[in-house]
Amino acid sequence: MTITSETLDAIAGLMRDAAAQEILPRFRKLDDQDVAEKTEASDLVTIADTGAERVIKAGIEKILPDAAFVGEEGVAADPTLLSKLKDAELAVVVDPIDGTFNFAHGISAYGVMAAIVVNGETVAGLIYDPMGDDFMVAEKGSGAWLKRADGSTSRMKVAAPVALADMLGTASVAFMPREKRATLLANTAKLRYAASYRCAAVEYRAFASGGLHFFTYFKLMPWDHLAGVLIGQEAGGYIARYDGSPYRPDHLDGGLLGAPDKESWQELREKVFTI
Repeated sequence: MTITSETLDAIAGLMRDAAAQEILPRFRKLDDQDVAEKTEASDLVTIADTGAERVIKAGIEKILPDAAFVGEEGVAADPTLLSKLKDAELAVVVDPIDGTFNFAHGISAYGVMAAIVVNGETVAGLIYDPMGDDFMVAEKGSGAWLKRADGSTSRMKVAAPVALADMLGTASVAFMPREKRATLLANTAKLRYAASYRCAAVEYRAFASGGLHFFTYFKLMPWDHLAGVLIGQEAGGYIARYDGSPYRPDHLDGGLLGAPDKESWQELREKVFTI
């Protein structure tokens, strides 16, 4: 199944419309009743998340009527929806607001993410920044591109490899294996720094644009990573699970590590992220 550029443009427009209708008008204007906890105090959902997902889902049903729709908030309400991804001939996976914690607290580090999966393989990914009104877009085998609101585009490229002590990157402490957390945190002293923006959309952008030399994640929900991994790979990065296997849409664990090249990946894996 071929996904056309017209289809990607339509999905991009849909993501922008959802942000204009449901997300941006509520940024820094949420009331207490507009925000709820899902699994813990740092795992939030807002009225903007559910509203944006509703708009995107309705649009996808028109653009790709045969596609299974897997949205973060839909799966939160009905976890069985996640099982559709493994066997679907065509699926669209959406995170209506990645970085909801930031959004809910008035921090402008959040994004809208969508990935297209065909027979178990991610073939296209889009990450929209509502604050900057631009997109990262990748089709498998066609490179990763930054598309700006004025119509201009530029090709994205990961950073050149550097020595371990000079590496900048991100690592989420919250989902590190608890029994390994102290060791992993101590190991990050070997790096220039390891931060966390609490938003994969922002972190994948920084990696694919050459601002970071690595990223790592330990919790693998498809709406958080499918689009970003494809964009990072198409920008020239080397990305794999901790056992070295390729990341696929049905993987929910096993960790994820990205670097500019395989040699950097192996050094990070052996000397820093030693689980």
